[in-house]
Amino acid sequence: MHIRTRKLIGTVVLIAFLAVYCLIAMVGAASPVINGNRFTELMYFIAAGLLWVIPAGVLIRWMQRP
Repeated sequence: MHIRTRKLIGTVVLIAFLAVYCLIAMVGAASPVINGNRFTELMYFIAAGLLWVIPAGVLIRWMQRP
């Protein structure tokens, strides 16, 4: 597979993944368990804000392979 094709596929998958991930994170943030305590809410938003980096990094590493 050519690197340009791999980058195109990776870009489309990354945008779709981020859209779905954001929707899931928003639904999780609206749950009563998260909203019950300020510390829990803070930890949730820190985790949700950083958790997407792991799959995105794997996908970007795949896109850069020769």
